[in-house]
Amino acid sequence: MSLKDAPAHIQLAVDLIELLELNQVTPELALAALAMVTRDFERKLAEQQADDNG
Repeated sequence: MSLKDAPAHIQLAVDLIELLELNQVTPELALAALAMVTRDFERKLAEQQADDNG
């Protein structure tokens, strides 16, 4: 399977990895930033789900 045929989340992950590697981001820094991003998007998802149910 080529990347263009991969699911959107796989394509996004590959793009993010490439961006981080091209900018020579250390694994520690990348993981810290991604943890912040994860928390932010989890909050947004919870808000969206609450709006959808309310």
